[in-house]
Amino acid sequence: MGIATALLMLAGFIFSRMGGEFVPTLDEGDFVIQPVLKTGTSLEKTIATTTQIEKILLDEFPEVEQVVTRIGAAEVPTDPMSMEETDVIITLKPKKQWVSASGKDELANKFKESLTVIPGMEVEFTQPIEMRFNELITGVRADIAIKIFGEDLDVLSKKGNEIKELIENVDGAADITVEKIVGLPQMNVRYDRAKIARYGLNIADLNDMVAMGFAGRTVGSVYEGEKRFDLVVRLDERHRQDIDNLKNLYIDLPNGGKVPLRELADISYQKGAAKISRDDTRRRIVVGINVRDRDLQSVVDDVQHLIEENIKLPVGYTIDYGGQFENLQSAKARLWVAVPIALLLIFILLYFAFKSVKEALLIYSAIPLAAVGGVLLLWIRGMPFSISAGVGFIALFGIAVLNGIVLIEHFKELQHKHFETMEALIKQGAKDRLRAVLLTASAAALGFLPMALSTSAGAEVQRPLATVVIGGLVSATLLTLVVLPVLYLIFVRTTKQGTALGYHKSKGTLLLLVASLLPAMASAQQSPLSLDDLVAMAEENNAGLKAAALNRDRSEALIGSAFAIDKTRVYYEYDERDLAPNGENLHVFGVQQDFLFPTVYFAQKRRNRMRLRQAESQYDVQRKRVRREVASSFYTYQYVRGRQRIFEQLDSLYRNFSKIAQRRFELGETNYLEKLTATSKQRQMDIRLQQAIQEVEVAKTDLMKTVQADTTVAIVEMPLGKVPLRAAEAILLPELQWYGSSIDLMRTEKRLEQQRLLPDISLGYLQASAPNFDGTLIGYQLGLKIPLFFNGQLSRIKASKLDLEAAEQQYKDYEIRLSAKRKALLAQYETQAKSLE
Repeated sequence: MGIATALLMLAGFIFSRMGGEFVPTLDEGDFVIQPVLKTGTSLEKTIATTTQIEKILLDEFPEVEQVVTRIGAAEVPTDPMSMEETDVIITLKPKKQWVSASGKDELANKFKESLTVIPGMEVEFTQPIEMRFNELITGVRADIAIKIFGEDLDVLSKKGNEIKELIENVDGAADITVEKIVGLPQMNVRYDRAKIARYGLNIADLNDMVAMGFAGRTVGSVYEGEKRFDLVVRLDERHRQDIDNLKNLYIDLPNGGKVPLRELADISYQKGAAKISRDDTRRRIVVGINVRDRDLQSVVDDVQHLIEENIKLPVGYTIDYGGQFENLQSAKARLWVAVPIALLLIFILLYFAFKSVKEALLIYSAIPLAAVGGVLLLWIRGMPFSISAGVGFIALFGIAVLNGIVLIEHFKELQHKHFETMEALIKQGAKDRLRAVLLTASAAALGFLPMALSTSAGAEVQRPLATVVIGGLVSATLLTLVVLPVLYLIFVRTTKQGTALGYHKSKGTLLLLVASLLPAMASAQQSPLSLDDLVAMAEENNAGLKAAALNRDRSEALIGSAFAIDKTRVYYEYDERDLAPNGENLHVFGVQQDFLFPTVYFAQKRRNRMRLRQAESQYDVQRKRVRREVASSFYTYQYVRGRQRIFEQLDSLYRNFSKIAQRRFELGETNYLEKLTATSKQRQMDIRLQQAIQEVEVAKTDLMKTVQADTTVAIVEMPLGKVPLRAAEAILLPELQWYGSSIDLMRTEKRLEQQRLLPDISLGYLQASAPNFDGTLIGYQLGLKIPLFFNGQLSRIKASKLDLEAAEQQYKDYEIRLSAKRKALLAQYETQAKSLE
């Protein structure tokens, strides 16, 4: 077990250091060279350069069978390219006929070396299908795309070139190119407004003249039968060659004279933006890197480390990484979900098979042991982790548990036979099932062996998957035959008679095995919640409802405060009035207690009970409001979710309609208007679908605002139906109860104020003594506190009467408004019911 644990830790260490790539690069057998020419290169120059490339490749390399060059955009510009952007597609002969190199990477390096004779050109190597897929999926043709986001194109270009110079020596980074976004030569016309005004001209006419002279302007139509063509006027070719033609363009003056354009404007060559690329509306530049002779993840790690240490970006500028690296990160995130689910399903099936968690965990131990062999064989063969290898691990985990099932089942069968010791039982069972265990593993491993050794087309993707399965089965088989019996011995013990077997009470090792299941169990999904579930959750979590409940409990706690007695007065007095028998002064000790009139205490208790009743009514009102808000938000969510499903169907239909219209237009079966209409309708439906998705998010947020759950919950989706209308007598109205309780409270407040006119009662007891007097003088006191000046109390009584009348009027007002609102809602219900019918 110690060796197995050490191997597991070693495999974990190797896996953490292992590189990664999205999918192993398929060998398509051909090359695509993308020459990076200077921005603004003319078509003639581009043709001459690519022709030179073709001659060099065909003359110097017998491996090249054919070279085809594509310049600029196609007739249907789905892949926009400028005149300096080209794709040089190289068709290679079979590898048996190669003489210059033994592999594609070596041949690519020799191609690149031979093309260095062409000045001012960089080249980027890739494959036809790989290039197109990279561009379609991530918008970048290279394996790794370093995207710099910002506003100023000059700053972006500067930082892009700094990064290129910085990472040129990174091992495995090849064909490093920077997207050309600046440096396009252009003729710039800067008008002198003062001169234009003196000549009586305006800028609009000058712009029209320049545009007409060099770009052309439609002045009429030419008919040939039923066909119509635009008649375009512009300068002939020899008068629109360079900047002098623009400077010498004569402009007609209002008085009949002419003046050259150079007299009215400053005309010069300048460099401007060649291309403005955006991701999510943000300007960006891309530094592309192709990876050769190394894995993708390691190259990205080195590049990120260099950039973080050496590149300082201005405020507002950020760096992101895309290309195949972006696909790798996305696929890894999906594997973090798929693998735990697969592990959980395997454990559930094992539990159903053995009806025992311990036995299922014993067999489950084969999974980490199998992972050891998969990682080690990948490392030995020099293969990085890829999505193919990840899928291989999922397949391996399912196969690896078979050996454990074969072994444990036989151990359980042997428990019914007599063995003197558990060691004897385990040795006999392992001998009996040795052949079955080896055949179970070798059958699967030999089935994957051709894939692991394949060199045919597509073998690059098959090899990592087969390597993981074969290596994992080898380690799982060897370790299962040794480690699994040891684990079985730890968890199972023999009774004194040696015939009955039970489980060991020690849980230490079992907990270690359970720890490997925690990630899988944590990924279990929560079941969707119905309306009743959400209402119950809201009643438990809603902070406003909790506050109302606390206020109700507070009112209940205050009921006992009605009989609160005033503080007791304990006093000492020194009297010098010579009242003692011997003419001495007195020392007086006394106690005095004041009481309200007894009926006042009972009035206060009735008042407190009415406050509790009002707090209970307030809680019922709050509880009804929460339930109403949850129900309203729930049905709103169901409504907008239903709209989203409908728009998803419509969006799919209109997408198909747009594709069909596009195809019909390409085949000439319809006109441009139908294609444009289809595209417009599809975009409209896409916008409405996005709006519906946002409405669903808003509705769910509004529902969660009332439910106030601690975690994100799933909401059950139900078909929309008619919500039944409850009868009026079945509807509870806690609002009316609250207004009624307010009246009762004001009534008790009025009675309490009236009771306060009654006198208060005072009781006292005292003892007096003198220094030379042996006896003690005892005194009692009984008094009444009579309100002689009761104008203030009468005012409070009057105010309480007014409060009572106000509460009665509020009740009446709410009752009238409630009745009117009910009639209005019933009328609206009848109207909608008729419309629905």
